Amino acid sequence: SFSAPNGSFLIMVEESNVSAGEDITPKQDGGVLKKITNEGTGTAKPASGCKVTVHYTGTLLDGTEFDSSRTRDSPFKFQLGKGKVIQGWDIGVATMKLGERAVFTIREDYGYGEAGSPPKIPPKATLVFDVELISWDPENLSGKKDRGILRYPITAGNGFESPKEMAEVKVLLKGTVEGRVFDEREVTFNLGEGKVHDIPPGIDKALENFVLNETSDLELTPEYGYGAEGNAKFNVPPNATLKYTVTLKSFEKIKDRWMLSNEEKVEESKRLKEKGTNYFKAGQYDLALKLYNKVTEYLNGSAGFENELEEERKALELAGHLNAAMCHLKLNNHLDAKNACDSALGIDPDNQKALFRRGQAYLSLSEPELAKADFEKVAALDSTNKAASAQILICNQKLKEIRSKEKQMYANMFEKFAQKDREKEEEERKKQPDVMKGCFGEWGAEERQREPTNFEKENPDILMLDGTGDFKNM
Repeated sequence: SFSAPNGSFLIMVEESNVSAGEDITPKQDGGVLKKITNEGTGTAKPASGCKVTVHYTGTLLDGTEFDSSRTRDSPFKFQLGKGKVIQGWDIGVATMKLGERAVFTIREDYGYGEAGSPPKIPPKATLVFDVELISWDPENLSGKKDRGILRYPITAGNGFESPKEMAEVKVLLKGTVEGRVFDEREVTFNLGEGKVHDIPPGIDKALENFVLNETSDLELTPEYGYGAEGNAKFNVPPNATLKYTVTLKSFEKIKDRWMLSNEEKVEESKRLKEKGTNYFKAGQYDLALKLYNKVTEYLNGSAGFENELEEERKALELAGHLNAAMCHLKLNNHLDAKNACDSALGIDPDNQKALFRRGQAYLSLSEPELAKADFEKVAALDSTNKAASAQILICNQKLKEIRSKEKQMYANMFEKFAQKDREKEEEERKKQPDVMKGCFGEWGAEERQREPTNFEKENPDILMLDGTGDFKNM
């Protein structure tokens, strides 16, 4: 039977029953016509990225049925707006409400094109689909399979372009928790820096998928909201699920890296570095880190820089890695700090800041020997560096503690082995026969506890043996 992944919609429609319908194409070129046969409920419609469930029947204009999910009694599911089905489907289903049923007439350029889909769909075929929208799952914008940021579209918006990270955006937002509105305002900020304006990270992430004038409801799990701390300013409790209604009113269009000239890359990197430093001074290490990483992203591996511009690029990239390492140390991301220092040392192998910060990272990673090597190199490069000398003493103390623990551990280990050997020897000894068993005297079983005889009382230095009772009355 015909396979739905390339397109399909519900219930056979005779050619004579096909009316013109409404043109729903963005270009208004008549390529997709829609006629509603059963109104749906509510106002919400599925957005691009939602997983929708439909029933459909597909026919040719002469009424020949080529596929039907109804016949199979198996609804069809697909991700809307991602090219998983023919273009006419992506356009058509996006206009439907829950429970709505509609007939779509789809021209070949919105269907299977000039080639068709042999053997059931001939070349240049106009197709008719009768579709019922059964349900849809909201789109998850978190980038993970955690349903952390769910989008419920209200207004589709204009165009296809979305704001990029660091772009200035203007949004209208209303946040609620447990039915109470806690935040309602229009705010302008740079995408990725919402934290400065008490905007949770889930909003930053979601806006990267909005288009101009789009309005959507968002549901954020605590990880993408205010987390375990909550927000005292808005009286949001810890671990709260948040709901927002957000409208993207405008956004700055930022050039992609590959579109920038080398001079523009350097100037933009300077601006980002300065902004990152301001965030660092304010203790906003996570925001500073984003900006420093952006600096290295702009400049890493760039070609075509010459003379003074190349020296400037190199210095900026080095500073980006060094500052990122410092942010990672502040955030206790010690392995990331070590990696950032490695990148810096790839540019300048004798850079004292990179060596010192890598030493700090190694210490926190319980690698005092590697840390000591970095601090010693700093001291060798600058004998007046007291901080490096102090860190070497700390490394020596850590190494001494490690060796002491190792010594104690090995001593305990050897004692355990020795104890096991002793226990084994004792077990072997017990298995040997007792050659003195049954004998009298000092080692005999008949050595007895009794009252001394008269003879023994008169001769206290003599102990009488009485295996048979012969001397009992002496």
